[in-house]
Amino acid sequence: MADRSQRLPWRFWIITLVAFINAVSFTIIIPVLYPYAKQFGLSDFQASLLTTAYAASQFIGTPILGRLSDRVGRKPLLILSLLGTVLANLMASLAPFAWFLFLARVLDGVTGGNNSIAQAIISDITNPEQRTRAFGIFGATFRLGFVAGPPLSYLAQVVPPLPGISSLGMSFMVSAAIALIATILCAVCLPETHQVCEQFELTWSDFKLGRIVRSLQNPRFGRTFLVTFLSGFTFTIFTFAFQPFFLNILGQTPGRLALIFAVFGIIGFMTQVFGLEPLRQRFNVVNILAFMLAARGICFLLIPTFPTIQAFVVITVVFAAVNSFPLPLIESILSLRSGPQEQGEVLGTNASFLSLSNAIGPAVAGALVSFGYGIPFWITGVLTIGVAWFALSLRESASAHST
Repeated sequence: MADRSQRLPWRFWIITLVAFINAVSFTIIIPVLYPYAKQFGLSDFQASLLTTAYAASQFIGTPILGRLSDRVGRKPLLILSLLGTVLANLMASLAPFAWFLFLARVLDGVTGGNNSIAQAIISDITNPEQRTRAFGIFGATFRLGFVAGPPLSYLAQVVPPLPGISSLGMSFMVSAAIALIATILCAVCLPETHQVCEQFELTWSDFKLGRIVRSLQNPRFGRTFLVTFLSGFTFTIFTFAFQPFFLNILGQTPGRLALIFAVFGIIGFMTQVFGLEPLRQRFNVVNILAFMLAARGICFLLIPTFPTIQAFVVITVVFAAVNSFPLPLIESILSLRSGPQEQGEVLGTNASFLSLSNAIGPAVAGALVSFGYGIPFWITGVLTIGVAWFALSLRESASAHST
């Protein structure tokens, strides 16, 4: 008979389903954001600022929502965050002007802390022995949503559009509808998981970016936050450079690019579900994190070294497997080192560093691509191996804290 202490609670599966639906809602708009921006007459650079606006707004808003969830409870803040996504995508689908589309992306970013709040809920309802496995399944399910989103986006574009909405705008409308389903599921099925111990009081300190910067000096979490930023920064350089390299250097088609993305999602899902827990039981979590980051960096270096489609497929299959581990491992480390009254703030702050890297990385990659399609891979490969070496210092911070 299986150990009952290792069974994940039923509330975990509800929040995981909410995360999956939310991921589908998010990824539906990824394939259409750029062409939709071009409909408004935006330049390539202006269109890229839509991603920056979202990530920068999420960087500011996520720790605030996380901190408030520690005070007033997880459920109301999760519902508020999901409703923000619903409203933002409705605004985008009906946007009459480009600035309205920017406003919608900012709103979606400011209220986009639902993932970190969901992670705080997982920390609330699991014990330390369950937590790494729970975060692995949660991350894998979220990744599976990235597989389902783009096909739904395509279907939204081919159905007859509603009056006043373009075919591309229909993707935003479908995204809003799916986010609304997640909101209703959360409101009806998910109980509150956090015992509120503070009276709600919103002060200016909740809105100061200095709190996020000072978090790097925290002896328990600072280095981990930095690893999150550096890992996200190097990865987003790759995600931008990946597409022009695939299309222009390897001579492939956009259809095959979509197929590659789907394969990546499936591999990532499988490795997180079936690979993370066995590795955690046999090895130190920090060691696994450093190894996976180093393997990711080596894959980056190999891609431009062997610029053929056959080598690319082999290298990126390995990359898809190792790339699924770093983020849930980092989240597990933070969760195990934080108390119940700070889970939301800590995970929210970590998500903000990830959002900041998502805002900066693509711009840097765009500049590097101008020097050659292989340059971003060489640079991010070396940087990622350096991040892997720095990640090993998390063992020292853990030892210092325990003493």
